[in-house]
Amino acid sequence: MTIYEPAEDSYLLQKYVSIFAEGRVLDLGTGSGIQALTAIKNPQVREVVAIDIDEESIRALITKQEREKLRKLTIEQGDLFSGLKGQFNVIIFNPPYLPQDKVAGKIIEDKALYGGKKGWEISERFFQDVSKYLLPEGRILFLFSSLTNKKKIESLINEHLLVFKELSRGRMAFEELYIYSIDKNPVLRKLEALGIESIGYFSKGSRGKIYRGLLDYSKLEKKSLFRDKSKIKEVVIKLKRVDSKAESSLQDEARWLKIANDSGIGPKILWSDEDYVVMERIEGQFIIPWIEISTKKDVALALEDVLRQCFILDGLGISKEEMHRPLKHIIIRGRGDFKPKVTLLDFERSRQTEKPQNVTQFVEFICRTRKELEKKGWKLDLAKLRVLASEYKKESNKEKRKECLEKIINCLNN
Repeated sequence: MTIYEPAEDSYLLQKYVSIFAEGRVLDLGTGSGIQALTAIKNPQVREVVAIDIDEESIRALITKQEREKLRKLTIEQGDLFSGLKGQFNVIIFNPPYLPQDKVAGKIIEDKALYGGKKGWEISERFFQDVSKYLLPEGRILFLFSSLTNKKKIESLINEHLLVFKELSRGRMAFEELYIYSIDKNPVLRKLEALGIESIGYFSKGSRGKIYRGLLDYSKLEKKSLFRDKSKIKEVVIKLKRVDSKAESSLQDEARWLKIANDSGIGPKILWSDEDYVVMERIEGQFIIPWIEISTKKDVALALEDVLRQCFILDGLGISKEEMHRPLKHIIIRGRGDFKPKVTLLDFERSRQTEKPQNVTQFVEFICRTRKELEKKGWKLDLAKLRVLASEYKKESNKEKRKECLEKIINCLNN
């Protein structure tokens, strides 16, 4: 690997480094050191840390540092953020961004040029970790090429709760270069202030976007609030989708989940406001895949657990909805030597009602899952189950409703 010498991309980025560099600056993939050397000239900069994976580049830059006595410059060899400590006001990154190339069927190995098979893989690694090293009001100066897939780069930025602004673009022979200024969005700043880090996009629901993060207990001011949650390290964060037409808010969902938590139902809610709901992350599998790999005994225990939780919600006058098709609303962990643990997910459609139907909806789901259950040795009497569910639905007395529930459970176990 040879030192990446300054080219059009370097000079385009250098212009903005000279403008925005301040405080503590990180120059990742420093190469020739052009950006680091530009940054230290700014009187508002107190320290520049220059990192590169290439040993030759590091040796050359150290030689220049010693010769010119560049006291504000710290030089380290490393792969992106590995071994790095502290946070920065400005992080500069001109990553290798070309899609992997081949000559005579052999992949060309040049870490200074190629960013992975599709060109954006190194940038993906960068965005996964960068927020941890960026101060709340910090700025990223990021350069990439049209050859890297602009849409994918912008998706990576958004998925990590960052916002971007195009500062400049420049045309080269076969590509266009872009300089983006990237900041943390307000929600990310809020979440990190709670001690949550390594936040990344996980999935999208009909109403919200789901993210995962790690809870850093050392940053919590009120640790006493988490005594009973000392084992919670991973969290799930729900943010409302901008394009969602749902009338219910995240605060509504948080309110229902807190009520459910008081009865031991649902993932534990940790924080919430109008922008987010933070919950403990529950390990396990969704109900159908779990049923497919579990014994009849374990499945019976899990179905009974769901029914009893549904009964509690019915008693609270909460209609959770979606229990007739809870394919991604029930997660189960444990089987065999470990008793199945069932957690009901997603309370976003919950509502108060005099006639909640959680038990009856789930009985209907059991009936619709007949084929999967018969593979476990069941011979379900669907007609009887539906009659019992109808009796349960009509009954208003709590004790008699409980009797109906026990009949439903006994029907499943016969």
